[in-house]
Amino acid sequence: MDLEVGNVFSALSAYPASANQTESKAWGEESPREAVPAASSSPDDDSLLDAYSRAVTGAVGRVSPSVVNIEVHQAVGSTRSGEPRERRGGGSGFVFTPDGLILTNSHVVHDARRIEVTLADGRRMPASVIGDDPASDLAVIRIDEARVDEPGLTAVALGDSQQLRVGQLVVAIGNPYGFQSTVTAGVVSALGRSLRSYSGRLIDDVIQTDAALNPGNSGGPLVDSAGRVVGVNTATILPAQGICFAIGINTAKFVASRLLRDGRIRRSFIGVSAQTVPVHRRVVRFYDLAKESGALVLSVEENSPAKRAGLRDGDIIVALEDKPVAGVDDLHRVLTDVRVGVSSSLTVLRRTEKLELKIVPEEAK
Repeated sequence: MDLEVGNVFSALSAYPASANQTESKAWGEESPREAVPAASSSPDDDSLLDAYSRAVTGAVGRVSPSVVNIEVHQAVGSTRSGEPRERRGGGSGFVFTPDGLILTNSHVVHDARRIEVTLADGRRMPASVIGDDPASDLAVIRIDEARVDEPGLTAVALGDSQQLRVGQLVVAIGNPYGFQSTVTAGVVSALGRSLRSYSGRLIDDVIQTDAALNPGNSGGPLVDSAGRVVGVNTATILPAQGICFAIGINTAKFVASRLLRDGRIRRSFIGVSAQTVPVHRRVVRFYDLAKESGALVLSVEENSPAKRAGLRDGDIIVALEDKPVAGVDDLHRVLTDVRVGVSSSLTVLRRTEKLELKIVPEEAK
């Protein structure tokens, strides 16, 4: 991209006045127009561009040693002779502790039989999954303990995604299509987006950016100008350009801590199949409901908390413990691990009647 557009016109200059022109001027005739000087960038423009370059290169220099390429071998059935058939895939990740813990996307390492990690200096090491959470599309893997005493395991600095602002400079580092340590830069396009994971649950507080991402960038870091990781790159909208998403690092910190402690994330389960539906305005006004929609129960599983609570097909869930439920996604949000085994009040609409049911959610398997 041309940084000084005005220089395109620098070849155009005024012709010197001829003798006839000078003579005409002497007789009082109109003098030729003076040449317009070619446009040039001001020193301030140059310094801004230099500052931008320094910010990007500085962030890359601090983080790129921690970015790894992840190669995954997954089982996809067996051959006629009974030999296991494997499929190879991959993505990116980054070291976030000095002892070799790596944060990446769940869809990169899910159901992996074998994992190999390539460090920034080219060394290849085996790794294993510590914890995997498809609902948030995050996973923690670890380089095999026999190798973690080797030099070169540099941990990144983790930032605070709550401090991000729309328009802020961000840098994405990863291995798109196997091209290692590829850097793209852009801005935070929006905050607070929601993105559906491949497990069906909604991931909240997702960062939207126009820093270009491609297959293979998944699991790589999204970095601010100070070299702090503020997000985990996770998805793109393939037909679009410049619409890419990263999971906020605050979400990743919480998920990683639970995965390290328990190997999984505990969530509540009540045992219903539901869909989001609108609630009639008259009913909303009559009961003074906080939302104009709810979660319509399509079916209730046998021997489930919902069945024991007396929930029926056709009921519309509108609140759980006074927290409004505008649909299936809201229901997922409120069914956290703190609800497991705790008696909770479930507000439902049954035809035109509002009911309060007592339900004790169980831990999702």
